[in-house]
Amino acid sequence: MILKGKSILITGAGRGIGRAIALECASEGGNIILLARTHSELRSTAAEISRFGGSSLIFVCDISSSSKVNKAVSSANKEFGEIDVLVNNAGIQPPIGPFSEADIREWKGNIEINLFGTANVISAVLPDMIARKKGKIINLSGGGSTSARPNFSAYAISKTAIVRFTEILAVELLESHIDVNAISPGAVNTNMLEEVLHAGELAGKEAGEAKRRKESGGDDPKLAAELVCFLASDESDGITGKLISARWDPWRELSFREKLRLDKDFATLRRIDDKYYAKR
Repeated sequence: MILKGKSILITGAGRGIGRAIALECASEGGNIILLARTHSELRSTAAEISRFGGSSLIFVCDISSSSKVNKAVSSANKEFGEIDVLVNNAGIQPPIGPFSEADIREWKGNIEINLFGTANVISAVLPDMIARKKGKIINLSGGGSTSARPNFSAYAISKTAIVRFTEILAVELLESHIDVNAISPGAVNTNMLEEVLHAGELAGKEAGEAKRRKESGGDDPKLAAELVCFLASDESDGITGKLISARWDPWRELSFREKLRLDKDFATLRRIDDKYYAKR
């Protein structure tokens, strides 16, 4: 019960990875605040939490609206007290296809939700965390944040921005003892996989990869959920500004955790070469 008594706000908590994170955090004793756009999905997640005795609140909320986010956070504070942990999971994937063929309004809409929406929620919870000099912020990154991902430019750019935003916040909030990290959840079979399949040839080579993953099954969302629980707990204190893979990084190993704490360049989004640029 490493999260016992902690209030944890999770966006996009109605389905997929967000739902898995909510259930895992609740099983570890957390009081869960569920945000998403679909009421029926939120009710389903809340019902599952209540079945094993967990506590939760639900708020139908579009994170791209700062006023709606602020209202939801204010209401959550009244019910559960201060928010100890924020998990920014909500996001969208379209448009899929070459940038030259994209509807620029849809392209900008992706950034509005994935990046600005994340910023809205962080902005809402941060003043209280700073006042208490305590808190954890966990942002979900995604495919394209560490290498070029053709045909998914809006999604990849928004998720790359999330990683750099994470690093900047980690430095800014160091003296406030607020740890800010990003995780890569792996290739989980969620609604986003269905979007790739529907896009067909617009997704390029990923269309074939999506078909194979649909048949064989993707990564277990529990991997991401367990990593989130660790980063939300006191066990991760001092680890901040990192991008950690739920699938590939040995984050359960004590030696890896110490490297995350001590090596400033490790697990970060930087060009290192001969320390940032090539030496002449």
